[in-house]
Amino acid sequence: MLQYILKRLSLATLTLLAILLASYFLVRLAPGNPAKGSFLGQNQGAAAGMSADKGAFTRNEALIKKLHLDEPIIVGFYLWLKGIVLHGDFGDSASVDIGRPVTDLIMERLPVTVSLNFWAILVTYILAIPIGIHSAVSKNKKLDAVVTFSLFILYSLMSVWVALLLQSTFCEGGQWPIFPLKGLKATLHPGESTWSYMLETAKHYVLPVICLSYAGFAGLSRYARAGILDVIKQDYIRTARAKGLPEHVVLMKHALRNALIILITLFAGLLPGLVTGSIIIEYIFNIPGMGSLSMMALGSRDIPLMMTLFAFSGFLTLGGIMIADLLYVVVDPRISFESKKA
Repeated sequence: MLQYILKRLSLATLTLLAILLASYFLVRLAPGNPAKGSFLGQNQGAAAGMSADKGAFTRNEALIKKLHLDEPIIVGFYLWLKGIVLHGDFGDSASVDIGRPVTDLIMERLPVTVSLNFWAILVTYILAIPIGIHSAVSKNKKLDAVVTFSLFILYSLMSVWVALLLQSTFCEGGQWPIFPLKGLKATLHPGESTWSYMLETAKHYVLPVICLSYAGFAGLSRYARAGILDVIKQDYIRTARAKGLPEHVVLMKHALRNALIILITLFAGLLPGLVTGSIIIEYIFNIPGMGSLSMMALGSRDIPLMMTLFAFSGFLTLGGIMIADLLYVVVDPRISFESKKA
């Protein structure tokens, strides 16, 4: 087992390096960067007859050297990676919040995104697994057809449209103003009880969680249904039924455990979203999370922040795949690390 894990860690490290190298090449080759953006503003001012700010020009020269933009791409990537490996320094923000370490910016917004997406993933699995089981048991019945049709419709809805529809209907100014329009934190009023404050905070989560989870549980429930249908055809399920075990015991104890393989595989893909967030939903609901931070980094060509976000996302993706591999053994004893090759 240890040998397999070490092999996978080595392969994951090489894969992460390849991801970061490709990301750095694309970032450097993309048009625009923080320094060029500043030069552009100065050139436009000079064209209008305004005197160029020599101090700003000097700062831009320093920024170019600090970001290694005057070096070849491969050298710039080596210097950026060297700072991380030797000093744990991911650099300072060049545009979003100039001079602040990018790790500070991420740690400020990370708890917001983690809390929001944790509830979204929890809701996704809580709804998807029972719906998938019930749909599999009701195969070829009217109820299964209705559920299948409803889930396909739900899965096809665009998150932007759903978010705006929910806001215009259930938020301030809508027909039923039940939930807050924006943000995730409630305002604590003097004399307000803890339970009242917690209830108001929970209301802020309802609509964003719905928008982040509805498509997920619609798709995941179909995979759960397919997994259950595949498992209940196996001989050991027929044997369990022949022994006289109740149907719910056969489904929950024998069928579901083996059908979890596909759900675990899908969870590996959901893990990066737990931290990286959703740009669209966070923007619509004005949530200061990782999604909105990513959008600002891309819009302002903040290279240190962009590269740190790419590294974070790549690490989580590879980590999710490894966690899924470990869970396979827990769920299915037939899977062994000794028989696996990295």
